Amino acid sequence: MPFRNTLARDLTISGAALHAGAAVTMTLSPAPAEQGVVFRRSDRGGAEIPARYDLVGETRLGTVIEKGGVSVGVIEHLMAAVAGAGLDDLTVTLDGPEPPILDGDALSYLVLIEEAGLKAHAAPRRAIKLLREVRVAEKDAYAALHPAAALSYDFLLAYDTPAIGRQNFQFAFSPANFRDLIAPARTFGFLKDLESLNRMNLARGASLENTLALDEQGVVNKERQRFADEFVRHKILDAIGDMALAGHALIARFEGVKSGHGLNNRLLRALFSDPANYELVTLP
Repeated sequence: MPFRNTLARDLTISGAALHAGAAVTMTLSPAPAEQGVVFRRSDRGGAEIPARYDLVGETRLGTVIEKGGVSVGVIEHLMAAVAGAGLDDLTVTLDGPEPPILDGDALSYLVLIEEAGLKAHAAPRRAIKLLREVRVAEKDAYAALHPAAALSYDFLLAYDTPAIGRQNFQFAFSPANFRDLIAPARTFGFLKDLESLNRMNLARGASLENTLALDEQGVVNKERQRFADEFVRHKILDAIGDMALAGHALIARFEGVKSGHGLNNRLLRALFSDPANYELVTLP
């Protein structure tokens, strides 16, 4: 029987926040069994926000959780690493509004988790097993969870730009597959959007070191690209991070077509809106 895991020790790192641009210090700490992942804002009186789907308040340019007027943004990359590492209970302390973006991927966080190591609790791990399909849609995009024997992701991405075009990737979830095939995929953005985002005090920490930048000709910093289809892989990375807000591992097949953080969150809300959609099982 697998048991819940937490970190074996504290680990601290600093770096720029993607949207705020300011330096943020983040400490990952062991947490008691059954706590789940909790974000703590040391700069806001130690306010705590559990990493839960029902506390998501913004999804436009990243997944933002909020509670009591305090928020933490762009948590999806760290949450993907948490899921990929099989980490269940964790306290994330920040002195700013977002985790540091680091390399724009999930691998940077995963390496930190591996460096700290895991420690097992006595409590068993549980998972959410899909009993029937759940689907949400908006225009030509949709996200769905299907009953399945094991967790997998299937994503179709389509952009009207030569650098991306139409990309599809299917991925059977395992820690090794996540580390090799998904975790290294960097976030991406379009240079034409950067100026307007900066005017809204967004994307101030984005750089050619942590973001794949696109213009009309293609990828500006192509030397930083790790996969030819890195864009669809990163969308799966985002989906893994967003699905981690379910609070337990999933036993399901995730299917996404042009979906993003908003549909991903709506999908979890739809899942939990009817107890007949799932059952909570103890992993053997």
